[in-house]
Amino acid sequence: MMTVYLHDIPLIDAQTRFYEALDKFKLRGVLKTEIIDLNENLIGRVLAKPIWARISSPHYHASAMDGFALKSEDIQNAMPTNPVILRVDEQTIYVDTGDPVPDWANCVMPIENTEALNSDGEIVSNIRDPYAIRIRGALTPWSHIRPMGEDIVATELVLPANRKLIPVDLGAIAAAGLTQVEVVKKPIVSILPTGTELVKVGEKIKRGDIIEYNSIVLAAQIINWGGEAVRHPITKDNLDELCAQVISAAERSDLVLINAGSSAGSEDFSSRVIEKLGEVYVHGVAVRPGHPVILGMIFLENKRQVPIIGVPGYPVSAALTGEIFVKPLIHEWSGNERQGQEIIEAELTRKITSPAGDDDYVRVVTAKVGDRILAAPLSRGAGVITSMVRSDGYAIIPRGI
Repeated sequence: MMTVYLHDIPLIDAQTRFYEALDKFKLRGVLKTEIIDLNENLIGRVLAKPIWARISSPHYHASAMDGFALKSEDIQNAMPTNPVILRVDEQTIYVDTGDPVPDWANCVMPIENTEALNSDGEIVSNIRDPYAIRIRGALTPWSHIRPMGEDIVATELVLPANRKLIPVDLGAIAAAGLTQVEVVKKPIVSILPTGTELVKVGEKIKRGDIIEYNSIVLAAQIINWGGEAVRHPITKDNLDELCAQVISAAERSDLVLINAGSSAGSEDFSSRVIEKLGEVYVHGVAVRPGHPVILGMIFLENKRQVPIIGVPGYPVSAALTGEIFVKPLIHEWSGNERQGQEIIEAELTRKITSPAGDDDYVRVVTAKVGDRILAAPLSRGAGVITSMVRSDGYAIIPRGI
């Protein structure tokens, strides 16, 4: 018997039903963590635990200059007209930037502020290993020294939990003496393109074939939002084969997206697959484009529950479904904070007719003309992917208006 929509329900009601099911099975919030070696690939990952310093940085008193370590008391009266001469290895010692400062020294005189002397008191060119040095100015204690713990003190909090790592954070972690970091594990989202009419990108096409690229767009969205996407091969319209593929994907995923087949046609199997393997909570949302969305749960034999979303086949509907239903989950599971969308006020360049019972997402291109901001509606077709390429955003017409 042909499957029909349960019925289109308001978006807020659909989200409520889905989130209540996620709460019931304790699938809300951060899922898992993993420990990763410190490397550049940690950029953008979210810390699962705070970073506490194991060592100080620097972990010794370090010279901040190339020069000579000495006691400030020995040169406190040094002036251009009253230079002070210090014997190397007895009263002073040469240090490079970053070298440990001897315990008996309390400052470093930059090499450019010294004169290298031989044993006869003559200026020589060997400035790094002279017999003595002449200094014509005083220094206060701790001048040109990086004291131990100047940057980081052992046991100090370096980075808090839930921080999204940026490049300089990795340097701070390394300086604090850590080689591994515990981060929130990226949620794994499996994408199953379905349809007998679909062909892979690059394959020869004939009349009636449709190039499958929704999985590419959905995967890119997931990666951009902080998840890990797994694209599966195209599955033909066969109920048993689809069930097997969904089970296989769910066993290795935190979320499954089954793309196309969410409508009510004779070859639309998505709702039947979900009903057979679990439970359907929503079939049909009052949103355009994208209203034949399915929200459900797969129950695996190992007692795991994996949420599944039946994504409409039209490319604009698929991308919008990702924005509305997948993006919030990825942000929550990956620990990434949800970024608020920028909202502007603009005048429509022409009237829009919209279905009264649906929230209508109309793609628009915007421009500032004088003191006015204008929004020009683009093609409404759910299959016109270029309308999303050209658009600057959406004008959302609420249902009932």
